[in-house]
Amino acid sequence: MGTIEAHIRSFKENKRHVEVGFFGGTFTGIPLAEQENYLRLVQPYIDSGRVQGIRLSTRPDYINTEVLLILKKYGVTTIELGAQSLDDEVLKASFRGHTAKQVEDASLMIREAGFHLGLQMMIGLPGDTLEKSLATAKKIISIGASNTRIYPALVIRDTAMHRWFEQGKYQPLSLEEAVEWSKQLLLLFEEAGVNVIRLGLHPSEGLLDGSELIAGPFHPSFRELVLSAIWKDILSPLLKEKNRKAIEIQVPSGEINYAIGYGAKNKKMLLQHFQHVRFTGNPDLKGRTFQEKNLYCD
Repeated sequence: MGTIEAHIRSFKENKRHVEVGFFGGTFTGIPLAEQENYLRLVQPYIDSGRVQGIRLSTRPDYINTEVLLILKKYGVTTIELGAQSLDDEVLKASFRGHTAKQVEDASLMIREAGFHLGLQMMIGLPGDTLEKSLATAKKIISIGASNTRIYPALVIRDTAMHRWFEQGKYQPLSLEEAVEWSKQLLLLFEEAGVNVIRLGLHPSEGLLDGSELIAGPFHPSFRELVLSAIWKDILSPLLKEKNRKAIEIQVPSGEINYAIGYGAKNKKMLLQHFQHVRFTGNPDLKGRTFQEKNLYCD
């Protein structure tokens, strides 16, 4: 409870939607009595209105009617399933222990019980391809998930994938491949109105210092890389323009860092064509639109 209290006190705004999350494990896989004990701790905060709901993550094969009734009783609002893939060949090759149908059945139960549904996906697992990942995303959309998370698969020390990697049986995606796949997936989810809560794994200490990470497309600013890649595609047609030496590019204020690109990559791309490039924020622009103007420089 001290952790909950500390986080609530750190919020500067009074009017915020606050949820308590139980992540990092299979919540509905622990004994029902323990589940209730954890959920009970949050009830005073929900009753007082300081917390508006609870969200948790679990496996699709640990969902049943009894579990859902308990979660509903204690104010759980969102259930995220670690689907990882909706391709049975990928699931089997990765020894996930569940099938695509189990994900679909559990998802239907969750939605019919009145919960918000989250379906997490992992790209680059054994046997995965871009086409299979795109198919998984389309199934996540059709199943009715309101949110998702996209995690590139990493080779973590002392895991099965670590052994497969050392034996030459598995090769993770490169960072460039992971960014490209995630770019396409993000645009697909955005078009369907599915909220992508996270792109890339949280940069834990073990990943940052390399003590856990053996191989794979980890980057602490992975989401920024993906958004920068989207803006690169948007801005690339400017390279076809002729007879212009300097250009100002106005973008939505919240998008300016991504438009410039991680490490100013997009600006550097444009500077190979223009002598001067200036990015400015325009609060009147929305989405990923931009306006261009001529710059006149001595």
